[in-house]
Amino acid sequence: MRKARRRYITVCALFWLPIGLTIAPLVLLFTERGMALTAVAGFFAAHSLTTALLELPTGGLSDVIGRRAVLAAAGLLNAVAFTFQALGTTAWAITVGMALMGAARALSSGPAEAWYVDTVQAARGPGAELRTGLARGGAAVSAALAVGTLVGGGVPWLLGLGPDPGERLREATSGAVLPLSVPPLMGSAVALVFVAYVLAVLREPGRPSVTPAGVLRGVPATVAAGLRLGGRNALVRRVLLSAAAAGGGLATVELLVPGRAAALTGAPESGAVLFAGLACTGFVCSALGNQLAPLTARLTGSGERAVLASLSVCAAGLLLLGVTSAATDGAPLALAAMGYGLLYLGLGAAGPNENDLLHRSVTSAGRATALSVQSLALQLAGVVAGLTVTALPAGPLPWLLVSAVLFAAALLWTRRVSGAGPGPSPEATGDRATEPARPMAQGRPG
Repeated sequence: MRKARRRYITVCALFWLPIGLTIAPLVLLFTERGMALTAVAGFFAAHSLTTALLELPTGGLSDVIGRRAVLAAAGLLNAVAFTFQALGTTAWAITVGMALMGAARALSSGPAEAWYVDTVQAARGPGAELRTGLARGGAAVSAALAVGTLVGGGVPWLLGLGPDPGERLREATSGAVLPLSVPPLMGSAVALVFVAYVLAVLREPGRPSVTPAGVLRGVPATVAAGLRLGGRNALVRRVLLSAAAAGGGLATVELLVPGRAAALTGAPESGAVLFAGLACTGFVCSALGNQLAPLTARLTGSGERAVLASLSVCAAGLLLLGVTSAATDGAPLALAAMGYGLLYLGLGAAGPNENDLLHRSVTSAGRATALSVQSLALQLAGVVAGLTVTALPAGPLPWLLVSAVLFAAALLWTRRVSGAGPGPSPEATGDRATEPARPMAQGRPG
């Protein structure tokens, strides 16, 4: 199944590289177009709300009509979204671009991973080893984001060097294309490459033909089944709660670290550069954690204990950020940087092990929906955490609070779950568990 793994890794990298290209320039581009920061916040809210509203229906759509078509649609929407973002000069155009990007994000959250798991299990049975492929896919996502962040931040800067090529670009396009517009336009081109690759190589087993009426009936039923699974399956419930805790940790970092970076450098512009470097470092740490996920499971003896150890590392990282929240130089700053890296390292190691357990508790008919429920839990928890930590007084309290939440999520994994072995668990099919699951670490490394 090396071919399936390579294709899955390539799909992950191609989808997330364009998003990485926009991380550094997007807010600056919008403000360069004359948008106030409050309007920029509204643009990102449009993205988040669209993603949340479509998360479950698009997961159900993937389970009903297939993975390839939904992924191709996600790529096409991204290509259009990046074009709107790059060239939009009015609030409505930028809002459309951000909403389309949110729709693409919802469409993409699950089909590629579901395709990989379906393909491997069809070839090698429900007990096939999944963790290594999932880990390498996660590493590809982090690497693509890291590379995209560096390129997206560097290209506008390079265009400003020399005899002002950036100004010539503005004049040649009558102001439609700014130097900051170039990374989103590059992202649009990569998104089209992603669509072509998905259509060319992501073969999947034939599905029964589905009429529009069948889709309208099938998607709500699949979504409802996914929500019920989270309610009655103890293992899936743990995965969802762990995703929610991870969402809280990520939201806290994204909201509080930029301000700390600006305070350290003395200016928002230089703080943004520092945060871009930190973000890239975080993606690298996440990629390393993904690669270490199979080893973590072998060393700890099971997937559950690997998640326990990984989430504990995340909580320790946030704890370090909390106790060094007033640091301005020296060893405390080094500890804060270490805490930042530990958070992403732990999240990277936890993800493949959590999803390996999740895929063994759901069937192919509801796999993408289960992944969408997981993504929705992360996003909604991030919104709640963002509102909470920004309402608390500055200092260690927000960090310590979220650290405690992640420690609590880690403790959920101290006990084994019956029926968590390979294939759908007894709980996932509505039957009572009759025997404990065998350790997940018995799978062969790739």
